[in-house]
Amino acid sequence: MKLSLKFTLLAMAAVPTVAPAEPPRLQRAIGNPTDLTVTGSIRLRYESLTGQPRINLPPTDEQLALRTTLAVEYKATPHFRIGAEMYDSRAWLGEPGSSVNANDVNTLEFVQAYVAGDFAPSKGTRVAFQAGRFALNLGSRRFVAADDYRNTTSGYTGLRADLKTREGTSATLIYTLPQVRLPDDQGSVLRNRYGLDRESFDLRLWGGVIWRPRTVFGAAAEASYFRLQERDAPGRLTRDRDLHTVAARLIREPASGQPDFEIEGAWQFGQVSASTQATLDVGAWFLHADAGYTFPGRTRLRLSVEYDRASGDGPGGSYGRFDTLFGMRRADFSPSGVLAAIGRTNINSPGVRAEVAPGKRLDAFISYRPMWLAERTDAFATTGVRDATGRSGSFAGHQLEGRMRYWVVPGFLRGEVNALWLAKGRFLKTAPNAPHTGNTSYVSTALTATF
Repeated sequence: MKLSLKFTLLAMAAVPTVAPAEPPRLQRAIGNPTDLTVTGSIRLRYESLTGQPRINLPPTDEQLALRTTLAVEYKATPHFRIGAEMYDSRAWLGEPGSSVNANDVNTLEFVQAYVAGDFAPSKGTRVAFQAGRFALNLGSRRFVAADDYRNTTSGYTGLRADLKTREGTSATLIYTLPQVRLPDDQGSVLRNRYGLDRESFDLRLWGGVIWRPRTVFGAAAEASYFRLQERDAPGRLTRDRDLHTVAARLIREPASGQPDFEIEGAWQFGQVSASTQATLDVGAWFLHADAGYTFPGRTRLRLSVEYDRASGDGPGGSYGRFDTLFGMRRADFSPSGVLAAIGRTNINSPGVRAEVAPGKRLDAFISYRPMWLAERTDAFATTGVRDATGRSGSFAGHQLEGRMRYWVVPGFLRGEVNALWLAKGRFLKTAPNAPHTGNTSYVSTALTATF
């Protein structure tokens, strides 16, 4: 390893745990004007991986990633706003043939550059419009999100409309062209080269979400529909996806001394390319469910059980592998970065989780989940490991994961440690293309400064 994990942990430990006063933020530095908002952040993270679970990658991997953001929004009138946000994402220590790609590097990119309007046509009703480049976090974020754990984020160019009624019902409609991060060849990525991201009508995402609070059992209800339309572009071959995703969700948020739950299901249909001359009809689905309880007291301990199942591609003339579109993976599964092995496709996994937040400065969780393939002849999750005969069985392994975050300087500097251990099961050990790298260990340490 070029940079040892021990050195990184010692560097974090060397940071003072108490500061005499909270440093001024950018907003305070410019006099805190009412019509101008300026925010920024810097995150430095080191990741180390051994026991590579993905195919065609080195048995060990590491990455030192730096992400810098700067956002500015000007309120020109009480109803009109102009905003922009720059992301500068860079990574080092990657080698040719490693996992580093355009998900890790995107230098000096204006992910957001928009105009927006906010109106109140009647008492208690709010309407907002946004046009240009912007970030999106919709609903559960399992289908459309601006990923935060990943070193880069997802940006969308187009139109957005939001409505909120006096009764609390809200809706969001979008018509967007997802931004394609460039350059995306590994040689340019390894050198942190600059390239302007591209959007075009060759890749379109549109649809919406409707949300209603306080329905059955005091839970909020949500329904969503998204359509992804993708086609080949000059110099860029795609899977020519034309996918409709219909989802419904019911959620009761955690509260002290109260049970909580969430259930979300999605059905996906449409077409994808099977070859240059043939297409397949899509029939795929996804289910997430969890139930928990938060104990009263200072620790705010929450215990929960959870279950995730996403379909895989089985025998027959249709395509059954669920596509999570632009959704995040971190909240339900495991980190992305140099790991990026467990995703929302061809997986069948129950789990248990414990979370604590004993104060404003510290929070942590630990989770355990055994994992099976939903379809034993398809590749497991996002590892690429596959046994087309199904003879390697369906048990992928045991995953144990944890995270701890601590505000070194409250509101300004936060440290974070993530750790994961995957004890590979029969499938990940014996499938024909399974890497013979032993069990998987992943650790990341990070410091984030928020201005």
